[in-house]
Amino acid sequence: MLDIGTHAFSIASCEPVAATRGPADETLLTRFNVHFQTLTADTPDRVKMAQKVRYQVYCVENPHEKSSNPDEMETDEFDAHSAQSLLLYRPNGAALGTARLILPLAADAAQSFSVQRVMGAAAQRELDGLPLHATAEVSRFSISRQFRRIAETATGSEQAAFVANSGPLIRLGLIQALVRMSVQQRITHWCALMEPTLLRMLSAMGIRFQPVGPLVEFRGLRQPCHCRIADVLAAVRCERPAFWSVITDNGTLWPAA
Repeated sequence: MLDIGTHAFSIASCEPVAATRGPADETLLTRFNVHFQTLTADTPDRVKMAQKVRYQVYCVENPHEKSSNPDEMETDEFDAHSAQSLLLYRPNGAALGTARLILPLAADAAQSFSVQRVMGAAAQRELDGLPLHATAEVSRFSISRQFRRIAETATGSEQAAFVANSGPLIRLGLIQALVRMSVQQRITHWCALMEPTLLRMLSAMGIRFQPVGPLVEFRGLRQPCHCRIADVLAAVRCERPAFWSVITDNGTLWPAA
C-alpha cells in the first residue's frame, strides 16, 4: 500500500523553474508529439474507438468485465455522463490507450461516481467535502497490450526499442488527456479508485493523489483517493518540469501559476 502522505512537500518552498520551456522539456514533449497524439472522444466514432480499447483491456487482456456487445465494445452506466479520450500511435493511427472522466450529476452530485458506492462512511464524508459540482472521477485509465505488438512490427530496431519502452510516456499522455477534458468540462478536482501499483507509478512521476480511507475491494484491492488538479500540476512542474511540459502541452492546456 502506498502512503502518499510521506511524499508531502511545500509548493512555496520549491525552487522556481528557470524557464517555462527548456531543451529537456522540448525533447520529451517533441518525442511525445512525434510518436503519439491524444484526442478527446467528442464524436460517436471516437467514443466507439475508446470503448473498443476498453473491451480489449477489461474484457480480453484483464477480464474484469463482461460484455455481450457484438461489436466488442465495453460500456457501462457511467458513459452517459462521462468525457472520454484516446491516445493514438501517430505512425499508423492505432488506438493504444484511453482515459475517462465520470462527470458529476447536476441533480445528484453525491451519487455520481463509482467510488462513492464502495467507501466507508468516514471516507465518504471526506470526499463529500470536495466541490462535487467541479469534481470528476478518473476512470478506465488503460493501455492495451496491442501496444507491444505494434512495437514488434515497427520499422527499424531503434523505433521498435523506443516504442517498447514508452509506457511512462504513454501514461503522461493519458494524464494530458485528463487535463484537457478537465479544462473543457470545468473540473478542478479528481477522485479515483486506483490500484496501489498505479498510485506508486504516478507518485514516482510527481503525480500524487491523497488516499481516502482504507483499501476497498473493487475488482481487486483499490485505494479511494482524490486531488486538486492545480496542486498536482504545480508539484509536477516543481519536481519534473519535463513531465509537466508533456502533461500541459507546455502550458497550453494549463498555464503555470
